[in-house]
Amino acid sequence: MRRVLLMLLSMLCAFGAQAASLRVGAERSEEWLPMLEGRRVALLANHTSIVDNGEHLLDMMCRKGINVTAIFSPEHGFRGTASAGEKVASGVDAKTGIPIRSLYDGNKKRPSDEVMQSFDVLVVDMQDVGLRFYTYYITMLRMMEACAEFGLEVIVLDRPNPNGMYMDGPLLDMRYKSGVGALPIPVVHGMTMGEIARMAVGEGWASKVSLTVVPVEGYRRSMRYVVPVPPSPNLRTQHAIYLYPAVCLFEGTIMSLGRGTDYPFEVYGHPEMEGCDFSFTPTWRAWAKNPPLLDKRCYGVDLRGVDSESVIADGFTLKYLIDAYKRTGSRGDSFFSSFFELLVGVDYVRRMVIEGRSEEDIRAMWQEELARFGDQRQPYLLYAE
Repeated sequence: MRRVLLMLLSMLCAFGAQAASLRVGAERSEEWLPMLEGRRVALLANHTSIVDNGEHLLDMMCRKGINVTAIFSPEHGFRGTASAGEKVASGVDAKTGIPIRSLYDGNKKRPSDEVMQSFDVLVVDMQDVGLRFYTYYITMLRMMEACAEFGLEVIVLDRPNPNGMYMDGPLLDMRYKSGVGALPIPVVHGMTMGEIARMAVGEGWASKVSLTVVPVEGYRRSMRYVVPVPPSPNLRTQHAIYLYPAVCLFEGTIMSLGRGTDYPFEVYGHPEMEGCDFSFTPTWRAWAKNPPLLDKRCYGVDLRGVDSESVIADGFTLKYLIDAYKRTGSRGDSFFSSFFELLVGVDYVRRMVIEGRSEEDIRAMWQEELARFGDQRQPYLLYAE
């Protein structure tokens, strides 16, 4: 037992040492500041765009004399306070007076010609969590397309992927392309924002654009990178980030995944779920203003005690989905919504769950294409395993 504890302590110390040696792209200003001198700069960023001293990247750029003419904000807004899916209005940054152009205001078109002509180079810096249905990379791709149209340069300041240690899940069937899935990549793709940008251009999924990626110094894909700032209002813990690939599927069902509680993405339940000792009641919260099953007592499963390494080892598991389906009465299609296919990316998972197929049978369906994707992405990777 003592040997096991010592081994675990050694692993934790190693992870800590790795994290201490990291410099994210935004912190490597010697690499990118010279590229911005004398140019009009637009910044696609949010509340996660923090450098090592806790300063926001925008404030750092202004302090360094960079001419920032526009700010673009993704889902959840520039300060990261909007709920999932909530439309975010444009405005002005109170601290700097620079206009904020929301890219999540319900208008799916690119920014206006006038806005696109107001800058020479776009800088992108956001903390992603490595999931196909997490929308920050989609916002980046939209702006890359717009910059390609206007002959503008794009610089991505890269950050580690907290789920970058593995790949899992089916590749997106492009029939289900949507605002929560833009590329033929797995649910858990194991890539950083910079690597996705490189692959999108290299594979012809995005238009050719002048692209520079400033990599993370000291990062390896196998590292357990702990995000310094919650990347969105309902991903409140590192444990929730690890559970997110599997538990997010409940967004396309009748279930609650804990929105409206203090532990979203770490529980799941329903008022009619059977055989459960645990219960919770979703209520109005600043980070979940109209959660599913609002004010209804849900019986379910508490995943907060599941070890994070076990969660990572499970990968994109379907065991929670299958468990919930069975314990709410095996309702057939009525258990699911049309949003489910947009999340999972294929049509066979719903069908196979309803048929009562095992998780092993369903997971076998995507193994070959996942292996092919692993080979396909190799030329675009920036970090060793």
